Amino acid sequence: MSNKKKVLLAFSGGLDTSYCAIWLAKEKGYEVHTAAVHTGGFNEAEEKALAEKAKNLGIKNHVMLNVEEEFYEKGIKYLIFGNVLKNHTYPLSVSAERVFQAVAIAEYAKEIGADAIAHGSTGAGNDQVRFDLVFNVMAPEMEIITPIRDQKLSREEEVEYLQQNGIDQEWEKAKYSINKGLWGTSVGGAETLTSHLGLPEGAWPTKVSAKEPKTIELHFENGEFVGIDGQIFDPVQAIKELEKIASPYGVGRDIHVGDTIIGIKGRVGFEAAAPMLIIKAHQLLEKHTLGKWQLYWKDQLAEWYGMLMHEGQYLDPVMRNIETFLEDTQKNVSGKVFLKLEPRRFELQGIESENDLMASNFGQYGEMNNAWSGEDVKGFTKILANSMLIQQKVQEQNND
Repeated sequence: MSNKKKVLLAFSGGLDTSYCAIWLAKEKGYEVHTAAVHTGGFNEAEEKALAEKAKNLGIKNHVMLNVEEEFYEKGIKYLIFGNVLKNHTYPLSVSAERVFQAVAIAEYAKEIGADAIAHGSTGAGNDQVRFDLVFNVMAPEMEIITPIRDQKLSREEEVEYLQQNGIDQEWEKAKYSINKGLWGTSVGGAETLTSHLGLPEGAWPTKVSAKEPKTIELHFENGEFVGIDGQIFDPVQAIKELEKIASPYGVGRDIHVGDTIIGIKGRVGFEAAAPMLIIKAHQLLEKHTLGKWQLYWKDQLAEWYGMLMHEGQYLDPVMRNIETFLEDTQKNVSGKVFLKLEPRRFELQGIESENDLMASNFGQYGEMNNAWSGEDVKGFTKILANSMLIQQKVQEQNND
């Protein structure tokens, strides 16, 4: 039995985490275990390739932790219920999944009896805070080790160190940094480090290949997206199927600009066809099936929920409180939403629902009043004007 201390490294297989794996073993004497977390961004071939990389680095044990279903049930579902778009733009494609990756890493670290947890984040981004926050809450007894952040290493220094330790391979830096998951794909490059340049067509992972307009029906049941054109799926599969249909149209692309957790402005491109269509369709269905004050308070709490999720504070108990409210509002949010897809744009055409508040017999806006008379409106308007009238008269007297 080994007397070495055990560290679990959150592993992507890239240069940074490869450096961490060797450094933790050689310089710190740890027994290194690695884990990657599947939140919708890996296929079978990629999983095998990552396991092979870990083996070549001499890792004691490597695992892939699949939390795709949990990511939906405990995260994405509420982002849909809340129509969450950070700065009215970004569906939290990467920031939300990072929280669930951190939670899975912390749980597995406890399972294997690790003495420490390591990750390859730099000191310049949001991920370092998200990972550290979760680890500090879920595994406060474990040391958090971050070699890249602490040593402020350059890419060249990392490559040289790996070569010195017998890891001699091509560490070609991709022109664009791509992070793919169930809820969208982020795209970062030289252009997103500026304030004025857009991403070129070649930077986007999915090419615009669909040319003919297409009309589709999205099905919702109690706020959850469950089907397309009459075919019902489980929600995770429904998201994947919609992504296959919509992403070739080039919809759901944008560049998000926002305030990072560490206080600087950040800019990133993203490709999220299914999330954007689902959120916009869900929002339209809610406009028909929820009341004015339900919609108002949902917006307030959902924006707060999205901010806390983005900043890694998912484990705060207030998040469970907001989730309870959001879920309660979805009891009548069922029906179909009709969409038209065209290259680089989509159009919300309308909805069909048994709970459509427009389909009432009380009146048709701008057409006919069935449940009140003109005299009722005169009295209502007179009372409604009272507070403004009183304020105006008092202020006029005081200003004379």
